[in-house]
Amino acid sequence: MDNIPKENISLSNVVEDCLPLAQLLEESSSFPSKLEEMFLLQKELNDNTNGLNWELGINKFGKEINWLRCIHMEVAELIESTPWKHWKNISAKPDLENIHIELVDIWHFLMSYILQETNVPKAVSLVNTHCIYESVNIDNIEIKQLTTESEKLSYIALAIDTKNMPAFSGVERFIEQFFRTCKIAGLSFQELQKVYIGKNCLNKFRQDNGYKEGTYIKVWNGSEDNVAMLSALDSCENITFDEVYDKLNEIYSKL
Repeated sequence: MDNIPKENISLSNVVEDCLPLAQLLEESSSFPSKLEEMFLLQKELNDNTNGLNWELGINKFGKEINWLRCIHMEVAELIESTPWKHWKNISAKPDLENIHIELVDIWHFLMSYILQETNVPKAVSLVNTHCIYESVNIDNIEIKQLTTESEKLSYIALAIDTKNMPAFSGVERFIEQFFRTCKIAGLSFQELQKVYIGKNCLNKFRQDNGYKEGTYIKVWNGSEDNVAMLSALDSCENITFDEVYDKLNEIYSKL
């Protein structure tokens, strides 16, 4: 190292620093197709669960659909996974695994809201540029900052719902803020897409096995089905809807 000219050392450092960005830019070429897959899966799930024309805000049972309230409630669940309470378990560690699950749940509802306001091609176009980010290392996550940024998703939802923010400009604010929150939470787009496929599959599996009727078993071998879903993802060679569904069915049939 002592014999290497200083300018070469500097150049090596620059190249090394740029490698993660170069890799991210290369991976980003697949983002539009991955986004399209997710939006199509979400539309199919909503069609099956809520009936056709759910975009009008009413499901097939005549029940009002409020994606904004769904987002607000999921943000509350995300914050519950952090040690935010000043009177209880103040030294507890955040449940990062569940925080990521809650972000994926928010993504389900945010995609549904975007589809309510537009269509799949436009949705992909709106979201695509926001997917290119380098997530924070999980060892460097600032929980206070994560909580604050998560709450902003609730603020946007409430502002639109109470007519204090125009719906379409709210969509763009939502997208930007959602991916900022993912970045701060250490959730990469690649991991978001992977867990989304798993959770979308689990939601379909729940519907197919009596979720609406109240006969579905949500606790599998002592843990919530979300835990089994993550385990199924880890055991899949390729993260496809059909493969994950088969894994879930295999586990559920043995309960």
